[in-house]
Amino acid sequence: MRLALVHDWLNQIGGAEDVLETLAEMFPSAPVYTSIYWPEKMNPAYREWDIRTTWMDRLPGIYRHHQPYLPLYPLAFSGLDLSGYDLVLSNKSGFCHGVRTGDTTHICYCLAPTRYVWDFDAYAAREALSPAARTALRPLVALLRRWDYRAAQRIAHFIAISREIQARIQRYYGRESIIIHPPVDTARFQPIATQDDYYLIVSRLIPYKRIDLAVRAFNQLKLPLVIAGDGRDREALEALAGPTITFLGYVPDGDLPDLFARCKASILPGMEDFAITPVQAQAAGRPVIAYGGGGALDTVTEGETGAFFSEMTPEALAKVVREFDAADIDPQACARNAMRFDASVFKKQLSEFIDKVTEERRQGDQGTRRQV
Repeated sequence: MRLALVHDWLNQIGGAEDVLETLAEMFPSAPVYTSIYWPEKMNPAYREWDIRTTWMDRLPGIYRHHQPYLPLYPLAFSGLDLSGYDLVLSNKSGFCHGVRTGDTTHICYCLAPTRYVWDFDAYAAREALSPAARTALRPLVALLRRWDYRAAQRIAHFIAISREIQARIQRYYGRESIIIHPPVDTARFQPIATQDDYYLIVSRLIPYKRIDLAVRAFNQLKLPLVIAGDGRDREALEALAGPTITFLGYVPDGDLPDLFARCKASILPGMEDFAITPVQAQAAGRPVIAYGGGGALDTVTEGETGAFFSEMTPEALAKVVREFDAADIDPQACARNAMRFDASVFKKQLSEFIDKVTEERRQGDQGTRRQV
């Protein structure tokens, strides 16, 4: 079977790229179609892949600043004709689901309906866009929304990463979906006997992650918070942080298991579509304190593997941290819960779904030929 993978952009590492790496492992002969590719910034293993970019890859400065070019992505992906493949599998959070597939079956693994299109006001607030900029962008956003909806109607099957994303697919696109949670390499993480006294955040430092909320909460608590990760908000967050908060910057992937295993608890302050870090923390035997919405509701079991705070305020987070006793949580219960999201589970469920869809398509084609 000739299969093509489609991905929005390859200029930064995040959860979407974790999924793509697993897909590339499952389908090693499949080419990866994407808008742009910055080899120096990505995993060196990607250089062994058959990566095919669009004309956007030649635009000035796009590797470092891809957001200003957002209106062009629908044009770029609409120009990709993948109808010669037997199956197209898109790994979508932006516009890559807009590729042309003709009669070819297109399965969309939906990380999220395009956030800055469907939740523009929240996006504009997080990015601190001026009122004039918001007003000027609204007609463009309306056009992108119509394009995004039409592109979604051409997809044969949607797979959602969480209940939150499943609800958004229904709300914005009017489409049904199944849920297959993203893959997590849980085997890298193991519980250990003793922990240190720090709380931990592992995240990109960008607005929607709401790291500022956690910094303000731990300033109030005067408890140690370690923040691993980098991003454009780092300077502002460091200026906001008190003496009990430590910024590690980028942490190599190989150092994360020990960092998670030694923490008192992992903190997830923002509204996430899924979020892999809570699963990694639980695989290392550590509980999670998370905002009670989005993907955390799929991955954290309140009272058994962590706790939720219900209002996105520093005070609400601080209150739960004060009242939460990590000693009441069984590390092995955390590790068992994490196994539900192991990469092996993802591979099995996705393979079975593709086999089912392929067989249904084959039987449908045979029925059509018999009628003719």
